[in-house]
Amino acid sequence: MEQATLPRNVSRIQADESFSFACHPQVDCFTECCRELELALTPYDVLRLKRETGLGSSTFLADFVIIEQEKEDSFPRFYLTMVDDGRASCVFVSKEGCTVYQGRPGACRAYPMGRAAVRQADNSIEEFFVLIKEAHCHGFQEKEIQNSSRYSKEQGLVEFNAFNDRIAKLLQHEKIRQGMRLTEEQKDFFILALYDLDTFRTRLDAQELPAQEQYTANKESYRDDEQLLIFAVEWLGRQLF
Repeated sequence: MEQATLPRNVSRIQADESFSFACHPQVDCFTECCRELELALTPYDVLRLKRETGLGSSTFLADFVIIEQEKEDSFPRFYLTMVDDGRASCVFVSKEGCTVYQGRPGACRAYPMGRAAVRQADNSIEEFFVLIKEAHCHGFQEKEIQNSSRYSKEQGLVEFNAFNDRIAKLLQHEKIRQGMRLTEEQKDFFILALYDLDTFRTRLDAQELPAQEQYTANKESYRDDEQLLIFAVEWLGRQLF
């Protein structure tokens, strides 16, 4: 994406470029960024949120996630439900702040930055960052100096980015770029493997899914959700491509 195509309030920043920003309850716009919100969820977002809420993945999806897919979309999209309070507030925001702060999504951690990850021909990932300056946000008036690297580490984004980069290699696969569309079975596999980990594990345990010899050989390690998600990305790649 070229900088000229970005909205007026969004600017591309270099990895070491400094900016002033801080967010805390004493900033008068605290939680405003949690309203009038359309929050897309990655698989790792859902993993962390279902763990933070103590819910199973199927229950979390049913209660808190909206799944949409337009005709032109190769993959379904997943959004956090919002409260019908006239301000489209996040379902997890309170007057005191985020009620799932330790498991909050990557986009919330990154704000006011945005990160793009682009798969290259050699399957590597090239990243770049942008800074989003919205009228409601007064965090830029704070004196704390940040840059994209420091802010990412402070907000716990490194692990989120690593998982998102794995999944980008599926979403930006060459066959997808050439116009491939998923069958209904492949779409079901996509939702199951990446967003409904508990059910995915159960079906693997019951040997109801194809090509799962690797899972059987390493079953105990896949009791860990992060390890299972890594396996799920690899498994799904085999089913799709």
